[in-house]
Amino acid sequence: MQTISYDNTFGMVDLAVYTNLMAEDNHDQLNRLKRNLTHALRQDITQRQREYMFLYYGKNMTMEDIANQFGVNKSTVSRTLKRGRQRLYRCLRYGAANLLEQAEH
Repeated sequence: MQTISYDNTFGMVDLAVYTNLMAEDNHDQLNRLKRNLTHALRQDITQRQREYMFLYYGKNMTMEDIANQFGVNKSTVSRTLKRGRQRLYRCLRYGAANLLEQAEH
């Protein structure tokens, strides 16, 4: 007869339930982050950056395919994506700093 150790089975389930119950509700923060990201995608990057990002990340196209579609060099696509990511990063980092500041007060 095989024995089942409590520590190896139910203990993990208990830990998962405990972690879930003790976790802070970050639903509002996630919604704020999504809202900020949507705003940044609409307002803080160029139309070309948005198009390239949509094709690269949303449609999983290669940089070479995007370059061929727009009639530009692959390096142009790479630089455009990099600049778009940098703009989004700065915008979201600024938003995160504001969230932390609000939490302290």
